[in-house]
Amino acid sequence: MTLLERIKRERIFFDGGTGTCLQARGLQPGEKPETWNLTHPEEIVALHKAYLEAGCHIIKTNTFGVNKDRFTNARELIEAALRNAREACKDYPGTYVAFDMGPTGRMLAPYGDLDFEDCVALYADNVKALTACGGADCILIETMNDALETKAAVLAAKEHCDLPIFVTNAYDESGHLMTGADPLAMIAMLEGLRVDAIGMNCSFGPDQMLTLLPHFTAHASTPIIVNPNAGLPKSQDGKTYYDLSPEDFAGKMVALATQGATILGGCCGTTPEYLRLAIEKTKDLPYALPTSKDETVVSSYSHGVLIGGAPVLIGERINPTGKPKLKEALRQHDLNYLLNEGIRQTEAGVQILDVNVGLPEIDEPAMMEDTVKALQAVTDLPLQIDSSSPEALERAMRIYAGKPMINSVNGKMSSMESVLPLVAKYGGVLVALTLDESGIPDTVEGRVAIAEKILEKAKEYGIQAKDIVVDPLTLTVSSDTNSGNVTLGAVQALTKLGIHTVLGVSNISFGLPRRDLVNPVFFAQALQAGLSAAIMNPFLQGMMDVYYGHNALHGFDNACSAYIDYALRLDEVTVQSKTTDDGTLKEAIVRGLTDLAETRAREALKDQAPLSMIETQIIPALNEIGAGFEAKTVFLPQLLQTAEAAAKAFDVAKEKMTTGDNSQGTVILATVKGDIHDIGKNIVRVLLESYGFQVIDLGRDVAPETIVRGALENGCKIVGLSALMTTTVPAMEETIALLHKTDPSIRIMVGGAVLTPEYATQIGADFYGQDAMEAVHIVQTFYGGK
Repeated sequence: MTLLERIKRERIFFDGGTGTCLQARGLQPGEKPETWNLTHPEEIVALHKAYLEAGCHIIKTNTFGVNKDRFTNARELIEAALRNAREACKDYPGTYVAFDMGPTGRMLAPYGDLDFEDCVALYADNVKALTACGGADCILIETMNDALETKAAVLAAKEHCDLPIFVTNAYDESGHLMTGADPLAMIAMLEGLRVDAIGMNCSFGPDQMLTLLPHFTAHASTPIIVNPNAGLPKSQDGKTYYDLSPEDFAGKMVALATQGATILGGCCGTTPEYLRLAIEKTKDLPYALPTSKDETVVSSYSHGVLIGGAPVLIGERINPTGKPKLKEALRQHDLNYLLNEGIRQTEAGVQILDVNVGLPEIDEPAMMEDTVKALQAVTDLPLQIDSSSPEALERAMRIYAGKPMINSVNGKMSSMESVLPLVAKYGGVLVALTLDESGIPDTVEGRVAIAEKILEKAKEYGIQAKDIVVDPLTLTVSSDTNSGNVTLGAVQALTKLGIHTVLGVSNISFGLPRRDLVNPVFFAQALQAGLSAAIMNPFLQGMMDVYYGHNALHGFDNACSAYIDYALRLDEVTVQSKTTDDGTLKEAIVRGLTDLAETRAREALKDQAPLSMIETQIIPALNEIGAGFEAKTVFLPQLLQTAEAAAKAFDVAKEKMTTGDNSQGTVILATVKGDIHDIGKNIVRVLLESYGFQVIDLGRDVAPETIVRGALENGCKIVGLSALMTTTVPAMEETIALLHKTDPSIRIMVGGAVLTPEYATQIGADFYGQDAMEAVHIVQTFYGGK
């Protein structure tokens, strides 16, 4: 029986935490667990067998941290890991091997040095080694905290093997990934990519996962995996342990199984005994797969937008049609202009941004890719990728950190055969235009018939009706006074069939004077007919009046709160929609517009001293965006983009400052010995530098002696240490002890996914930074609030 067949019939269990178990078997601080595939294969096989003996159905290969960047013998380690797993399973019929792939430990561009395609290639090398060697029943992509890196790993798996793909992400206490994604965003993206099971692992114990599980059961149609830690980590006598006993853990697993988890298992701290008791206690519980959810979801790197219910606004302003300034910006590759249009529409209240960069004289595929990458750095809104070029669509879809809206396909066979395969591979909500080889029908029935043809053809590619939104096309009444009636009739007919609709509303008045008198009326009528989404200009007050009024009158606006807020700030919104000024330096930094921040900084220095500019514009901008990050209204990509803009402005200020005035203080950062995951450290570095601190970054996998030497040679009195893996926390504790012994005046702050405030205290740290902004606050306080 295959693994997927087994999941349809019964609840199955993964094994537990390999790294922590290997520590108990003699893995030394800083020693890489994956090396034991070759140096201690008997221990790896014995651990696998212990989990199988406990009743686990799936064992994970000891390859979590393997990639060619980290290990020159990566392929040899993979072959050995698969060999060990197969050896363990041969005496346990009905058990399975999951090929384990964890995060690379590097940050993807534009925030880090790892290009998306290079990231795909790293994972692809592992999958190719797996394919050549064989012996796995599925691929498990686990502990991922970045939506885009998750996508890179999934694409590598899809493009180089045909094994089932399971994905689990690591969520924080707020229910988001490090880069901002909530469960709905990840469910939408991963189901769009057609993975076979999704869920969560690591980070916390089962209690925290119980609070997140309802988001999965409400929205996921695929099997749900939950692999928690054994509670929260603590340290005693130099050893890490977790605060849940096997009995307590098993009791929590009963709750997870009862509430809808399909596949269970463990992560850090969960030994075979933990899994044995969990399997025993859950074996007689009722079992059911998740039901299919009929939801149309578009997502960004942070959140999903549901189409259906309250109408969705799609901002139309990033489109060169009729916009001379935008055309010129595209010709000049002026991304700053496009980003500003995106930000202004975000602030105006749209839920999705349309992105069309089609000009015949430019390289549209390259420009589309660049624009989508840049927009994802300054706004967390989902994007509608709008192009008639399949190449432009694919290049944007591939690097998009979510499930985009795709505009568009039509009823021509050539269009369907070029666009539908892209949606099948990458996922997306597809806009279907009701035209075909015969043109645009002039009847409601004709347009509905084309929509149904597209829906039927999409089934051949496995694309469900819920992932198609039909555009019955808005034609101007200036050339045919009945065109509006046909469009509205088609919207109404499609809505009755349960098909969501979208329109480019403003097309109705093309060629007429005072179009602002016609468009809102047509928009109101379309909404009344059941329109699901509108591509429109959010800076036209009449259109926004209709939108907020409609929602208030049709039960889409609880207590009319959105309408009241809109009405009270209407004067401000009107002024904002008319302004063409790009704003102050502070505003440029908050918006993450790096080139504009540099320009505004140079302008500011004509009338302002460098230190004054830093204190009155740069630091307040960082504090504003930092407060949003701490409140979870701003997410990591925006935070880092703001930091980059601030760094640009700070560099301009430093040009005018005298030596000694241009640093707020010095900090040493390092990821501890044995740990190659330096994303968190790099984020802290970027933010500290944007606040004006000098950062000496010693890198990753750094020995305690090297860190001590760096602190002494630079006279630095505050050191930041990072660790992601439980197995490297002893190395962190050793480093702290050596620093304090060498120079008791040195203060040490620590951070990382495996740490808690209590754990940090137990290993001797002076400060615990829960996130990058807290690390900044710690350093500011250490240097007396400079």
